[in-house]
Amino acid sequence: MLDTVRKLDYFAIQAPDRPGEGARLLAALKGNGVNLLALSGFPAGRKSQIDLVPEDAAALRAAAKKMKLALGARKTCFVIQGDDRVGALADTLQTLADAQINVTAIQAVTAGMGRYGAIFWVPPRAVAKAAKALGAS
Repeated sequence: MLDTVRKLDYFAIQAPDRPGEGARLLAALKGNGVNLLALSGFPAGRKSQIDLVPEDAAALRAAAKKMKLALGARKTCFVIQGDDRVGALADTLQTLADAQINVTAIQAVTAGMGRYGAIFWVPPRAVAKAAKALGAS
């Protein structure tokens, strides 16, 4: 199976950097029917930044409003899924390099059952060029 690359919207939030905040956030999103395709969290000063990549951006916005959650502006990321193999991301990153596109950040993981996934970001000015180079839907 070929890798699938999708250009998706994501929204950043700031959350307290303390035990249980991620569990509280995810439980509330689950309770509001929000399905996430990806999530990335990391320290940001004395808080944490959590990037939410929803299956349905409108559902996330509606849930955030109910939860009184301050979503950041809509931004763009790429999510790739495919069959796990040696060098699974090598061709993707080479395609971006050949197009002179810098990858700002990337996170990848094997998913078991012979599959892998990754989320990556490029500078905003390079999003359209990256989508075209990778054939992202």
